[in-house]
Amino acid sequence: MENNVIANKSRTFAIRIINLYKYLCAEKHEYILSKQLLRAGTSIGANIKEAIQAQSRNDFISKMNISLKEASETEYWLDLLYETSYISEKEFKSIAADCNGINKILISIVKTSKNN
Repeated sequence: MENNVIANKSRTFAIRIINLYKYLCAEKHEYILSKQLLRAGTSIGANIKEAIQAQSRNDFISKMNISLKEASETEYWLDLLYETSYISEKEFKSIAADCNGINKILISIVKTSKNN
């Protein structure tokens, strides 16, 4: 697990999401969108962890697809938080870039896994 790039990136990202959630609740008093962000953003890594322990190739692909869907949903919540001024442009660009990077890796993993 420690040498697994996507697992490490998703864990680091989940920590950023948790910290953003805490900030949004404490400083901005935003609880609805931030809870959705927390759920989706931390689910990415949880599903990747499950994929690593998959029982079959199809199970692996399924879990990675779920991670990809959660990453896409996370992008949506981040965009809404930015567009409604709960997070600054600087905050948005930083965390959205991380999410986009995870998304690209997951797309590559899913495509490669389906083609092999």
